[in-house]
Amino acid sequence: MISTSLLLMCCLSHAMQVLLCLKHESVINVREMVIGPHNKIFMVMDYMEHDLKGLMAAMPQPFTLSEVKRLMLDLTSALSYCHEHFVLHRDLKTSNLLVNNRGRVCIADFGLARMYGDPLRAYTQPVVTLWYRAPELLLGATMYGPAVDVWSLGCIFAELVLGSPLLPGKGELDQLSRTFALLGTPNEDNWPGVTTLPNFNKVQFRPHPFSRLRDKFTRGASFTSTTAMSESALDLLHRMLTLNPDERTTAPAALEHNYFSEDPPPKAHHLMPTRPAPHPGNPHPRA
Repeated sequence: MISTSLLLMCCLSHAMQVLLCLKHESVINVREMVIGPHNKIFMVMDYMEHDLKGLMAAMPQPFTLSEVKRLMLDLTSALSYCHEHFVLHRDLKTSNLLVNNRGRVCIADFGLARMYGDPLRAYTQPVVTLWYRAPELLLGATMYGPAVDVWSLGCIFAELVLGSPLLPGKGELDQLSRTFALLGTPNEDNWPGVTTLPNFNKVQFRPHPFSRLRDKFTRGASFTSTTAMSESALDLLHRMLTLNPDERTTAPAALEHNYFSEDPPPKAHHLMPTRPAPHPGNPHPRA
């Protein structure tokens, strides 16, 4: 006779299987699996009051340098953990990052997550929400790895500072155009093999020989002294948003970057900004 637990495991989706294998304080915690009416499977997770996108929209002031560093340290640590356990998230964005009122941020929504190995294999497309999608995916690559998640995290890093998405494209072509205008148009010298990607020669992209990433974070009227990026922060962002995925930094390497050790230090979790839950009339128990 087949046990209920065996049947449960056979029915689990990719997301459920992945989440059950991950145990990190900045990856959403699955407490248990529950079988409901009609054999529907439910995941019981820790309660988190906000998603990061909604929290940012509700905040009267942008995150400070130390708050951005706390979020980035926790997220980079979680992503490094996922990659070290051979998990690609493939849909990192601010709305898939959950925040509780104790200053903790967690990566959630593993619906597009997949296990990967060496050598890499082809995957289906499209993945990753457009504004956070790496250029290799936009150019039609089907063989890809952890670098796509690092690109998404770089876009999130910039968004935490800017208070708005870095590359809000209106379609795949516009997304590529915005990316190349900001970071430079790739060629065989700085990205060997780029011209062989399926979508590269479908459109004649305007040549942009230089990266203008620094210009987005120049201190000025739109920035206060607490929100402009330091040289070290800009260096890490540049490494995360390197066009060539083979040259892009990895999550474990990003954790060792001196950005995380320079002043100001990451803000303590209990001092992070909090806000009431979106539905105070319908309270949930806190885990």
